[in-house]
Amino acid sequence: MIYVIRHRCHTKIESFYRNVARKYKHTYSKQQLQRNVLDATNAIFKIENKLLRRRPTMLRWQREGWHMAHAGTWYYAYTVAGDTVTIEDACHELNMYDEART
Repeated sequence: MIYVIRHRCHTKIESFYRNVARKYKHTYSKQQLQRNVLDATNAIFKIENKLLRRRPTMLRWQREGWHMAHAGTWYYAYTVAGDTVTIEDACHELNMYDEART
C-alpha cells in the first residue's frame, strides 16, 4: 500500500495537540505533544490493513464519497485508488460534528 497524507490532515492533528498544549501548558509537555502527533500519524498506516472501512458519519465526508476509519481518538477520511490510500481529512473525536447540527 502507498499512503498519501494530505497537508490538511497533518495540520489538523498538529493543531489539535498544539491547542491542548496551550490550554494545559503546566501539565502537557512538548514531548507528550510530539508523541501524540506521532501516534495519530502512525495510526494512518493501519488504514485498509487493520482498521475497518466504515461509512462516514459526517455529512461533508459522505458528500465527498470518502471512506472513514477510526483509530483511538481519531477519525480519518480517505479514498482508495488501486493500491494508493489517500488520507483526505482527520478529526479528533471531541470535534466530530456535522455542520448541519450547528
